[in-house]
Amino acid sequence: MSADYTTAPVPHTDQHYLAMDLLRFTTAGSVDDGKSTLIGRLLYDSKAIFEDQLEAIERATEQRGEENLNLALLTDGLRAEREQGITIDVAYRYFATPRRKFIIADTPGHIQYTRNMVTGASTANLAIILIDARKGVIEQTRRHSIIASLLRIPHLVVCVNKMDLVDWSETRFNEIVAQFTEFASRLDVPDIKFIPISALHGDNVVDKSANLPWYQGGALLYTLETVYIGSDHNHVDARFPVQTVIRPNHDDFHDFRGFAGRVAGGVFKPGDEIVALPSGLTSRIKAIHGPGGELAEAFSPMSVVMTLADEIDLSRGDMITKANNPPHVSQDIEARLCWFSEKKLQPGGKYLIRHTTREARCVVKTVRYKIDVNTLHKAEGDLDIGMNDIGRVQLRTAVPLLCDSYERNRATGSFILVDEFTNATVGAGMILGSP
Repeated sequence: MSADYTTAPVPHTDQHYLAMDLLRFTTAGSVDDGKSTLIGRLLYDSKAIFEDQLEAIERATEQRGEENLNLALLTDGLRAEREQGITIDVAYRYFATPRRKFIIADTPGHIQYTRNMVTGASTANLAIILIDARKGVIEQTRRHSIIASLLRIPHLVVCVNKMDLVDWSETRFNEIVAQFTEFASRLDVPDIKFIPISALHGDNVVDKSANLPWYQGGALLYTLETVYIGSDHNHVDARFPVQTVIRPNHDDFHDFRGFAGRVAGGVFKPGDEIVALPSGLTSRIKAIHGPGGELAEAFSPMSVVMTLADEIDLSRGDMITKANNPPHVSQDIEARLCWFSEKKLQPGGKYLIRHTTREARCVVKTVRYKIDVNTLHKAEGDLDIGMNDIGRVQLRTAVPLLCDSYERNRATGSFILVDEFTNATVGAGMILGSP
């Protein structure tokens, strides 16, 4: 696996450009930095909210005695959030422009909700980090940026908000850019952009601001519409976890037996030689079916149905791959784990692990160390992993997992842990490799 998927040839088909039309991004920042207001402003200025929603926000703003339209109410849906003026849960919102569709995850700013940020950011292509222009880079800024780096989010947009409160100062903006750039030298984020904005007044959010003539870059929405995400997916390592077997049981499709799932990496084409794991049986792809009919190729993150030339045994949890580039097959997993549960991680504890479409039992063999999310330092003497903590662990699974490192493939390199008695998700992990 020596190829670098970031420079691999990217498929050029209509389906490819359709896949690139969707951008998933998350927002993060300290409490009161204006995350929810920014999302509300994006939705409001891009005409992505309904008239009745706007009327409800206007009424709520008036009842609260606030001067400006409180656009944060578009995302702060929980009663506790509205009363405290903070975001607790992950609020997902959807909108579209003529150039692209978007899924937004508005994540919490408080330290006790780190797990929510991990959840919201786990599938994101891009993270928006908000910084209050008056406060500059603070502890929460560093924590959220480090989490974005740990989650391998490839694009970071640092929005210096509330520029109206520092008289639109170019000097202040440059100071914050220098602060963040110095800190970011420790992060593993290949693409970082800086934008001065005022979410409350809409400056540089959807349209360029006349109050910031010294800023030569594009507005935030333009950046979101044009950021290139075609190389974010791994197009080298062929991975197709089987989700279910399609047997129509219909006279017109009497012999049809297809394998449905979402491509997690690489490119598949009819005629390709494949290997079914874990059995090791070989065949070739007979056809690939999408919602509109047969396809010439399939690649991440497309959901398709494949039929094979041979009748081989495949079921949910198995994987279709290629012989020259298989995933790791191992029962011993080294991982970075973010803990979600109020009940602490138990060394020797038994959990269910869900990885791609496979579920198995596992045991925590070793807790190696805890990670300080403010500094990325290893706290090797502290093995106490509680809620919102991130640590490195070794797991032993009852059956082998078909996996890659998270650095190489976010889809096949991630998993969740589930308490098999309560069915609660207690942790999310990023695979580092096999020991």
